[in-house]
Amino acid sequence: MPPTRRALLGTLGVAALATVAAAPAGGHGPAAPVPLRLPAPTGPWPVGTVALHLVDDSRPDPLLPAKPYRELMAGLWYPAEPGAGHPTAPWLPPAAAADWDAHSAPALGVPAGAADWRGIRTHARTGAPVARRAGRLPVVLFSPGDGGTRALGTTLVEELASRGHLVVTLDSTYEAEQVEFPGGRVERALPLPDDLTPEVVAALLAGHSRARLADARFVLGALDRLARGDRPDTGTDTGTGPLPDGLAEAADPARTGVLGQSLGGSVAAQLAHDEPRVRAAADLDGALLGPVADSGLAKPFLLMASGTKTLRTEPSWASCWAASTGPRHALRLRNAAHGSYTDLQVLLPQLVRRLPVPDAAGLIGTVDPRRSLAAQRTAVAAFFARYLTGRPTGFLDRPGDDWPELEVLR
Repeated sequence: MPPTRRALLGTLGVAALATVAAAPAGGHGPAAPVPLRLPAPTGPWPVGTVALHLVDDSRPDPLLPAKPYRELMAGLWYPAEPGAGHPTAPWLPPAAAADWDAHSAPALGVPAGAADWRGIRTHARTGAPVARRAGRLPVVLFSPGDGGTRALGTTLVEELASRGHLVVTLDSTYEAEQVEFPGGRVERALPLPDDLTPEVVAALLAGHSRARLADARFVLGALDRLARGDRPDTGTDTGTGPLPDGLAEAADPARTGVLGQSLGGSVAAQLAHDEPRVRAAADLDGALLGPVADSGLAKPFLLMASGTKTLRTEPSWASCWAASTGPRHALRLRNAAHGSYTDLQVLLPQLVRRLPVPDAAGLIGTVDPRRSLAAQRTAVAAFFARYLTGRPTGFLDRPGDDWPELEVLR
């Protein structure tokens, strides 16, 4: 990512993806790009996915006002019927993967061409029919960190889908580093101001948050249309393809939660605060912006922290916690860092075995990657199972001796 975006994220303190050294990575990568893999989800269902090209022509783009409409890419992830005939989806589509390799990876300390980002496959089959026996599916919206691609939440998203949820991932166009639209068109993040004073940073983040909240409300409306049997996107003429069999009748927007990392976690909490259609929110290590920081939540709320953070050391968490009247749970992942709550937790360790990655520990901590992912998957799945499907679990209040990585914050 450009130095200005690194500076924004570093100043904000909400994206440890930006804590790498400002200088570009030196040296050359290995002769062949390092292959990378994502761990398989552990739920009982295979996973399917489809990309949707969404256009909201009721408003100009909030980040590019000269554009008279807002254009978004979303991913839908869901329990699928078993079987062949549908290829697995890439972690990033080809043009976005090339842009990530050229711009985003070097900012993480990974030289361009050193890793095979384009070759990463998910475990979801594109366009696979929805599993009929899964019944009506509770919905979870996912929002990544500021400047991040929606792909960075894939390991958690696939896990929720494999456990019977319809998960909607959303990119924030012109804020995300790269968003690929049908036909291979890539829209990059807008340049940031040269002078990133605290006041400028606060204004930028407030604007990004407002844009995401409006996007999320638009997507909630699209899900309502989907549940009524209407196609919510721009259709097959743009190359997004037909909707998977069974998708419309499977979605249950009446049971909707929101999950987010960093700025996405703040957006999740604020959306739950504002929106009657949202039942519960989970925040992965995000400082809270907006009214929810002071007024709290009357709905179920999960907060997962990294490093040495507590409910007292992060002011926005402290004020929100004190004002909240709904069920609330706070867990800290020991020896984790901010980037532990992204797919980098499992991707960077594969790279450091083959090439130096400056400050990898600063990005993802020193927690065992497999245990970190397992703890996150278990906690997030338990939260939404409890508050979207009514399945009781005591995990969030007492993880037990099997999970020494998790500490309950009070």
